[in-house]
Amino acid sequence: MNKTIFLTGIVLGAMAVILGAFGAHGLEKLVDADAIQTFETGVRYQMYHALLLLVLGNMQALPEASKKLVFYFVLVGIFCFSFSIYLLAMNSLTDFDFRVIGLVTPLGGTLLIVGWGLFGYRVYKYLR
Repeated sequence: MNKTIFLTGIVLGAMAVILGAFGAHGLEKLVDADAIQTFETGVRYQMYHALLLLVLGNMQALPEASKKLVFYFVLVGIFCFSFSIYLLAMNSLTDFDFRVIGLVTPLGGTLLIVGWGLFGYRVYKYLR
């Protein structure tokens, strides 16, 4: 599981760099400044949580089951939060109105908060 968590962190981190570059250089002529700022928020949160996965994957002191639970909350949270933000930021570029998935973003944020809480609790519990 450590390898999976670590590699997922690497892939999501690399994707954050690519999406950040796209947001900075590819979107500037397509959407307004507010949409670019929104897009950058998604990128930033994706990178923060990719780094969390790198730390989690390297923690030998935590049991696999604890890591696995945190991993799934963070992974689903990233996809719900950041990827819904990407779609919402590019809403003006499509015929589909991505605002109908607007509730996915706070759900993703909640999953990320739960992931952090579980991580903190498990670290406290097993590293005393």
